[in-house]
Amino acid sequence: MIETIATQPYDDQKPGTSGLRKKVAHFKKPHYAANFVQAIFDAAGSSDGASLVIGGDGRFYNREVILTAIRMAAANGYGRVIVGRDGILSTPAASHLIRKRGASGGIILSASHNPGGPKGDFGIKYNIANGGPAPEAVTEAIFEKTQTISRYRVWTETAPNISHVGETRLGDMVVEVVDPVADYAELMETLFDFGKIRELIASGFTLRFDAMHAVTGPYAREIIENRLGAPAGTVINGEPKEDFGGGHPDPNAVHAAGLIDQLMAPDGPDFGAASDGDGDRNLIVGKGILVTPSDSLAILAANAHLAPGYAKGIVGIARSMPTSQAADRVAKQRGVALYETPTGWKFFGTLLDAGKVTICGEESAGTGSDHVREKDGLWAVLLWLNILAERRESVKAVVEGHWAEFGRTFYQRHDYEEIDARAARGLMESLHDRLASMAGQRFGTLVVSEADDFSYKDPIDGSVATGQGVRIVFSGGSRIVYRLSGTGTKGATLRVYIERYEPDPAKHARQTKEALAELIDTADVIGEIKKRTGRSDPDVIT
Repeated sequence: MIETIATQPYDDQKPGTSGLRKKVAHFKKPHYAANFVQAIFDAAGSSDGASLVIGGDGRFYNREVILTAIRMAAANGYGRVIVGRDGILSTPAASHLIRKRGASGGIILSASHNPGGPKGDFGIKYNIANGGPAPEAVTEAIFEKTQTISRYRVWTETAPNISHVGETRLGDMVVEVVDPVADYAELMETLFDFGKIRELIASGFTLRFDAMHAVTGPYAREIIENRLGAPAGTVINGEPKEDFGGGHPDPNAVHAAGLIDQLMAPDGPDFGAASDGDGDRNLIVGKGILVTPSDSLAILAANAHLAPGYAKGIVGIARSMPTSQAADRVAKQRGVALYETPTGWKFFGTLLDAGKVTICGEESAGTGSDHVREKDGLWAVLLWLNILAERRESVKAVVEGHWAEFGRTFYQRHDYEEIDARAARGLMESLHDRLASMAGQRFGTLVVSEADDFSYKDPIDGSVATGQGVRIVFSGGSRIVYRLSGTGTKGATLRVYIERYEPDPAKHARQTKEALAELIDTADVIGEIKKRTGRSDPDVIT
């Protein structure tokens, strides 16, 4: 039977770039999660009998919300729910499942790279029928529904056991529990030369994959160890845990320091990689070299043709605005289109659907292609392995060869986390107020050539996004970008992106901090960061 439960709106359920994220305790408020799920169903307007994919990264509170969402789907007219066993589905695997099964959409329960556990973060994101994150028109409609909601519908019976693969029924709806890895692993085999990668590993090539006790553990074990023949133990921290083992599942230089240390040791592995909470981000490390996400995007785009799934070449590249311009130089030299979009994978969706781009990436360690409509951490790792198997060069040699051909873009992102929200808004407002008069100003040896607040008109659907980050561009092409992030759950996160292009190979060996020193100092001066936030240094540098 369907039960209608009275509720009241919450005023803080506006989705960010990756859905709704709050602390677990916040999601546990009466009806909070159910309100948002019902708003999704009301906004999506699904027809009777539609299919819905549900899964998540296994973090604390996932199972409870999944079981509630299943009961609500049964009460809202869905004909089938497809859920990963134990509620597990990586974000790219969920995207693939939506597309493969012709589902009307999917609910992904994750806060991505944010920490988990009872005191950690939780999130709910809706993906549409193309497998990608809901565009702004849909997220706005969801938010509007949350502001007027007065009831939600739920099936009175308990949801079926989701720990066993198979089909059961809940009312008129089929609940199908699937192996979360199988479909995704089969897709990867169609894109990459697994035989060639197996040969590389059999030749003595060593690697390490840190799953960070997050969702990619089962995927990496099946693909890297079972299908590619890497020794048992190649995948470390491979058991998904509700609190990510007490760690922070963000594959960056701070939270993956142990892996990086292994790769910097003289006797360390040849290749190292990590992925995040829900499996859509990646870290690539070679012996003696850490590959920046922006460089990784450019290198993957330049070499994608070496993998069978991309043998015909790529048609275009898309990158988020704060991502370095390294990929732009690949696009120019290869004669393909380059699109600069706002931050958020949803902005790549129309370009991918229209066949305008093949490879996409963000500086925040997200890369992917047209095989799904999400960034895909394990996909990036496998493409790197395919490239190394074909070129039979070290990661360092591949990177340095890329710099020699295209030039090197020195790049850093400085994150100031959990700063006072009012101070953060004041900082951005001050920047906006000064934009019109900034061109021509000199800061040391740097002269501002242009300054703006980035806006974007989608070339496919004509939608417009404004207020996407302040860009300060200097003569010679160096940039500083200021942006408030929408992925945190406490206070505000200010992100400052700093880049400088160096075409001279003789200068490529410089340390990034040295190469960017003047720009780093200038970023504080222009942004008045210390003055307004009290922070002398960023919390994280990537």
